[in-house]
Amino acid sequence: MYEVEVKVPADLEAVRSRLEAHDGTRERAIVQEDTYYDAPHRSFVETDEALRIRRESNPEAGSDETRITYKGPLLDEESKSREEHETAVGDGETMDTVLRNLGFEPAATVRKERERFALENDEYSYTVTLDSVDDVGEYVEVETEVETEADLESARDGAYGVLERLDLDPDEQLRTSYLGLLLES
Repeated sequence: MYEVEVKVPADLEAVRSRLEAHDGTRERAIVQEDTYYDAPHRSFVETDEALRIRRESNPEAGSDETRITYKGPLLDEESKSREEHETAVGDGETMDTVLRNLGFEPAATVRKERERFALENDEYSYTVTLDSVDDVGEYVEVETEVETEADLESARDGAYGVLERLDLDPDEQLRTSYLGLLLES
């Protein structure tokens, strides 16, 4: 599975209004805390990989979920597209203990409030996420998933089209992760 993602800084109120005008379907608002880990056997900064535990709460539904995610290196120069593997974890604290006992060390935690919308564009369904990231700022992410690397370019072009429909400039895209932005601030 490949994640195709583009991210730009934005005024979230303005984008929310544009999404409603373009029939964006609001899915949910959530809070995420992502703890990223450094590996004992290689530098994820150097290999452009990421390992994280995500704790997600949905205040509207009163639910909580924890997932562990591995993200491979970026696959192109134009977006944040990468291979991604994710699965549910029954107990985040126990998973943290397992990783620490294996030599993985927490590097940083990124906290964000997210509001998700579904939006169709040509052949793909996109998730448009309005992110307010503690100590980093406000951003809009447009993403979808594809099965093969051959589909990356058309999915990325579709994501650019979604940005343009929302009066956002694809040329303002940031390929730096929220973790990278937090560590730079």
